[in-house]
Amino acid sequence: MKKVLLEMEDQKNSYEQKAKESLQKVLEEKMNAEQQLQSTQRSLALAEQKCEEWRSQYEALKEDWRTLGTQHRELESQLHVLQSKLQGADSRDLQMNQALRFLENEHQQLQAKIECLQGDRDLCSLDTQDLQGLLQNQSLQLQEQEKLLTKKGQQIYYHKF
Repeated sequence: MKKVLLEMEDQKNSYEQKAKESLQKVLEEKMNAEQQLQSTQRSLALAEQKCEEWRSQYEALKEDWRTLGTQHRELESQLHVLQSKLQGADSRDLQMNQALRFLENEHQQLQAKIECLQGDRDLCSLDTQDLQGLLQNQSLQLQEQEKLLTKKGQQIYYHKF
């Protein structure tokens, strides 16, 4: 019986030892699980922080994009206005060039008339001083018209810019 009691005592000790080892193993697994949980929680917190940073950057970029879109539309509008002004200036420039050619042609015609009248003066012995005064007056008027046209052209040119 003593032997049986000893065997039972050994079995009891063996079971206790196995229970302790199992309990130790469970405690170690629990500690590992808790460490993994803490590590995962830290990772989650970092991921949430990164997510918030990315969200903030995304919102800032979205606002920048809106601002750039607005600026782009404003610049396009200004470009259209400037193109329209340029077309108007080109049209006025064309008109001014036509008017200048007309005046130059008229000036040439007046010069031809002057020459013709000077020839007639020599032939007809007219009072040369009166005739020259008249022709010079016409020439001066033409020059004044050219000056006025040039000034108006310059004013229009400077006014549009």
